[in-house]
Amino acid sequence: MPYNYNNMFSKSCEYGLRAIIYIAQQTAQDNKVSLTTISDAIDSPQAFTAKVLQQLTRNEIVKSIKGPYGGFVIEHEKMDVVKLSDVVAILDGDSIYTGCGLGLKKCNENSPCPLHFKFIEIRNQLKKMLETTTLAMVVKDMDTETFFLKR
Repeated sequence: MPYNYNNMFSKSCEYGLRAIIYIAQQTAQDNKVSLTTISDAIDSPQAFTAKVLQQLTRNEIVKSIKGPYGGFVIEHEKMDVVKLSDVVAILDGDSIYTGCGLGLKKCNENSPCPLHFKFIEIRNQLKKMLETTTLAMVVKDMDTETFFLKR
């Protein structure tokens, strides 16, 4: 998916991060959640959410349990291991760390855009945050009264 320069992440990645955080929050409360519940909770189209969750399931970030008492969960031991950077890598690749802040194709060290060197600092900070933040940390820091996952 191409990098969206108007937003930090692609739409897939935005929905994926919101979905994974919601599922992690529900898993911490020992709840399995359905696709419908997830898409309602994060204000995303159901079909689009299904595709994102399929990628996250295929990459063993979330687990899909079939049947009437099924739903999506994250294995408890993965909550301390899965980092936000894992989700970003699956859904967006590394374009967020390599793309030009102004969206120029030929921007690089030898031919920098006006924001090139400042943007590198921001990208490095973002990368560090994503690589050091686990799902367990996000859930632990969440206050459901304060944080929200809808637009």
